Amino acid sequence: MGQLRNFLLTFFLLAPAIAFAHGPTRQKLSLAVDVKAPPAEVWAVIGNFQDMSWHPAVFSSTGTGDNAIDATRVLTLGKEGGPTISEQLYKYDATKMTYSYRITAVDVAVLPVTNYSSHLTVTPTATGGSHIEWRGAFYRGYPNNDPPENLNDAAAIAAVTGVYKAGLDALEAKFGK
Repeated sequence: MGQLRNFLLTFFLLAPAIAFAHGPTRQKLSLAVDVKAPPAEVWAVIGNFQDMSWHPAVFSSTGTGDNAIDATRVLTLGKEGGPTISEQLYKYDATKMTYSYRITAVDVAVLPVTNYSSHLTVTPTATGGSHIEWRGAFYRGYPNNDPPENLNDAAAIAAVTGVYKAGLDALEAKFGK
């Protein structure tokens, strides 16, 4: 009986510390824009996983596998020889105008996230235009407790928001609001 009492006492004394010892929380983000162009026109620009030239931060995109599941691409950012992000396609449905991919390699100094996955979808609006949604889920760049400011949740959310907003703003400029 004494061992049970000691175990319970130890458990209840350590339980609050255990509760505060958890790691990062998965963050989710969704941004969208409505544009004038019909969905087929928008999909013709963004529907090819291998071509992300529509995004202003992407200098070049190279890859293999076209739009097949497990296709890969490497995005070079900014300029020739700039930082890169490697990604892999895991869902693709041209009929529904949607695809999903994950980052397989990125320097957290470039994009302060880990375990990042994303979905890009085009749907029709009631006015004949398109609704473009870009959503993602990710963890901050620093997986342990007490992250540095540049790798914390706020930094991860701000960075992904910037990527999505720049891409959606470019599509809005191209297709009209």
